[in-house]
Amino acid sequence: MEYFRKILRFAKPYKKFGFLNILFNILYALFSALSFAALIPMLEVLFDKNKQVTALPSYQGLGKLKDYYLDYMNYKVTQYSGDDPMNGLVLVIGLVLILFLLKNIFNYLAMYFITFLRNGVLKDIRNKMYQKITALPVSYYSEKRKGDVIARITSDVLEIQHSFLSVLELVVREPLTILFTIIIMFLISVKLTIFVFLFIPLAGMIISRIGKSLKKKSDRVQKEQGELLSIVEETLGGLRVIKAFNSEGRFFRTFKHSTTRFFRFSNKLLNRQNLASPTGEFLGILVIGVLLWFGGKMVLVDGTLDAPSFIAYMGLAYNILTPAKAISKASYGLKKGNAAAERVLEILETENPIKDKPDAIEKLSFDKGVSLENISFKYEDEYVLKKFNLHVPKGHTVALVGQSGSGKSTIANLVTRFYDVDKGKINIDGIDIKDISKKSLRNLMGLVTQDSILFNESVKNNISLGKESATDDEIIAAAKIANAHDFIMELPNGYDTNIGDSGNKLSGGQKQRLSIARAVLKNPPIMILDEATSALDTESEQLVQDALEKMMLNRTSIVIAHRLSTIQKANTIVVLKQGEIVEQGSHEELLMKDGTYKKLVNMQSLAT
Repeated sequence: MEYFRKILRFAKPYKKFGFLNILFNILYALFSALSFAALIPMLEVLFDKNKQVTALPSYQGLGKLKDYYLDYMNYKVTQYSGDDPMNGLVLVIGLVLILFLLKNIFNYLAMYFITFLRNGVLKDIRNKMYQKITALPVSYYSEKRKGDVIARITSDVLEIQHSFLSVLELVVREPLTILFTIIIMFLISVKLTIFVFLFIPLAGMIISRIGKSLKKKSDRVQKEQGELLSIVEETLGGLRVIKAFNSEGRFFRTFKHSTTRFFRFSNKLLNRQNLASPTGEFLGILVIGVLLWFGGKMVLVDGTLDAPSFIAYMGLAYNILTPAKAISKASYGLKKGNAAAERVLEILETENPIKDKPDAIEKLSFDKGVSLENISFKYEDEYVLKKFNLHVPKGHTVALVGQSGSGKSTIANLVTRFYDVDKGKINIDGIDIKDISKKSLRNLMGLVTQDSILFNESVKNNISLGKESATDDEIIAAAKIANAHDFIMELPNGYDTNIGDSGNKLSGGQKQRLSIARAVLKNPPIMILDEATSALDTESEQLVQDALEKMMLNRTSIVIAHRLSTIQKANTIVVLKQGEIVEQGSHEELLMKDGTYKKLVNMQSLAT
């Protein structure tokens, strides 16, 4: 029940729908019992003339309330019938139809309002999970599989809707339906009540099987669910870029629009499916036909039952089948719901270790430089960086080189605060980046990675990721600096061309130039290039390298390089080995030292 209470927090905005559902469930339960109980006095008058009542009965206390009610109803039917028995028949038919009509109207209204609560909770949990997914640090997903996270936000949340939120309806509706029905049955005949209860399990199984055939599918709902999955998958794949460009809000709006459409489609679908319940009720009466044969034998042959009581009892027995079946399934549903809720709440309640301090600074300018002071960092047990020191003055380009695993990319992750250092501190203009808000910190930085992370949108939207208010002229200017304008204009729709999932309609060089254009448009004072040319062919590398040099002009840049030919113009080249600096200086200075850097240069020269 602990998980159930936590999930119920999301129902508060929709409590008015919950109250309306409870109201109409009470009315449904009451009319469900009355619709069958009303048959008894009428049947007695129509088929047993000896029980006609011609004088108005008198009330004789609660002990004889049942007799008073039956006599009063018999009196009214007798008065209405007069000399023509058809008048009584019309009264019977009309009253029964009205009671069943009201019962099913209240049934539909109860399900109608609970639909908004259930789908509203579904929408809000998904929105909350998506916000949490984009807020959690990159390190969280090094331990989680994307498919598992996607399953939690889709199928697990749906399971919560089908199990936990279905219990909200069971709590009021089904117990009251059974309670009202049993009270009336016991008031009429204790012996017959026990007799009828023997047949409920068998009838419930038959109705359950018939009910399965009424389930329907909705193409629109499933299509929108696939859209949700696609957005989440792209978000997880491009999380570093989204965070670096402070675009969590933009992607959240896209996701929110999709969940809103899913909410609207689901309401229409479920409210149509709710109409299947009255149909199922009619099919259930066919099951009661079997019991009518057996009970009829008791009435006609044995004479142990009177006909009016028996007919009313069969209706009342049928009236208990559906709620009894629903309650029997509730415990199993709660177990499934508990498992799903645990997985969902695990993400929602995960503490984000990288968060802003309450008094975090909104830093809007970059004036002096970036300093890494005696920092140490480890992903798991072994330190990747050990007492590392580096200063990047404003306007300088610092290149980081070294073998794989030497800690180059780790430095980029720490400066952008995708991870927090274990020891030491990173300063910007003498201010610890932990004292700066994440949003303003990342607004000062642009990121171009080895893997060009693009999204299934137009060229224009991909370039404007970090600056949604950019004009067409600004986007074109950024594309020209990135040497991307010419190939963009050759695309079918120019800047409005959709580039496909992960930009798969473009070549590697074209995708990388779009990534550069995106960083150029953001126009940050600090640029971080994480092996931006290592995966390109020679021709593409030249175009991209030219774009990078234009982009880095008059900017502070931290360049992580695999190909040493691309960083020869850097002010300082830092050579790393196993998390420590072994050499640093300009290209010419390092060649003169005849050390590790020169060996790396010679190795790459031989390789080419």
